[in-house]
Amino acid sequence: MLFWLICLILTLVVAAMVVRPLMRPGAVAAQNPDVALYRAQLDEIDRDLARDVLAADEAEMARTEVARRLLAANQAAMPTSKSAPSRIISGIVGLAVLGLSFAMYWQLGAPGYGDLPLQARLDAADEMRASRPSQAALELVAPPPPPVEVPEEYRAAIEQLRDIAPTRPDELEVWSRLAFHEVELRNYSGARQAQEQVVAIMGDDVTLQDRQRLLDLMVVAAGGLVSPEAEVLLRAMLDDDAANIAARYYLGALYNQTDRPDLAFSLWRGMVETADPLNFHVANARAQIADAAFRAGIEYALPETRGPTFEDMDAASDMSPEDQQAMIGAMVSGLASRLANEGGPAQDWARLIRAYGVLGEEEAARAVWTEAQQVFVSSMRGMEILTNAARDAGVLE
Repeated sequence: MLFWLICLILTLVVAAMVVRPLMRPGAVAAQNPDVALYRAQLDEIDRDLARDVLAADEAEMARTEVARRLLAANQAAMPTSKSAPSRIISGIVGLAVLGLSFAMYWQLGAPGYGDLPLQARLDAADEMRASRPSQAALELVAPPPPPVEVPEEYRAAIEQLRDIAPTRPDELEVWSRLAFHEVELRNYSGARQAQEQVVAIMGDDVTLQDRQRLLDLMVVAAGGLVSPEAEVLLRAMLDDDAANIAARYYLGALYNQTDRPDLAFSLWRGMVETADPLNFHVANARAQIADAAFRAGIEYALPETRGPTFEDMDAASDMSPEDQQAMIGAMVSGLASRLANEGGPAQDWARLIRAYGVLGEEEAARAVWTEAQQVFVSSMRGMEILTNAARDAGVLE
């Protein structure tokens, strides 16, 4: 109530400042400068008459002429009419100021919203992180993924694998295959559970890549939210590798989801500006960092990325078949090297798989297909692109 009272008083003050000039009458015209001249002439005539410089009849004639001119000058100086203030127009302007002020606040402001001091917001964000649901609870309410069409024989085989896996709790191959096929069926919760078993079986020999795959599955199974269990995992990964892109991205996502966009921005900025923009986690950070910066009150321009160009392909039409084959081999080798060192989008991995298939290097195509599955296990669209490429290359029936 106090807020609205203050707003009303300030609006009335502003409206009064706008209306007040409209209530003033029009200004009276300034005095004609000829009036003073004619009055001085009258005084001069009286002095000349007193000194006997002018005769009485001449003085009377001069006085009459000057008086006539003085009267004409006075009439010219007076305004023909006085502009009276319009109370109706002033009232309309005042009401318009009041109405527009409250209409703009209703549209752009936040009526009824409570005060949000900085410390209260920080405390609320901490409470939000501390009280967020568990991994299991998030998986229960996560939106279901779109259905995938696979042969019934394949579904039946996976059902058998689901039954077999619990009877072999220490067989790494069984649980690895189950995790992979659960992703194929878009059963991300089941894939997450299977990958957790893989990590448990590997124990101290678990690789950072295996833990990253588990982290990806935990987040995608939770509908994109970072659970407390996922936070424990990513912080452990950061303890081992502070520059791990996946862990830094998900930690930033956690802060971004719990009203700390400033911390998310600080975690993502280095990735966005230095890491490979085609990396899955970097691309996701690029898609969200501008909004995080805006909500944190930071002016930030997203750096542009430069993709590879293929202008040199125009020259291939003039080459001999041997030279063309050599050029294709060199490009495939360069693409493979870049993906191995820097990573890239699913489209690049699919292109490499198909390229090896065209070149007849089936083993190389199969090796790339296997590695790409580990990279894009949590990307439904990425796995679809890779699966199609593997079929085209003849490494997947």
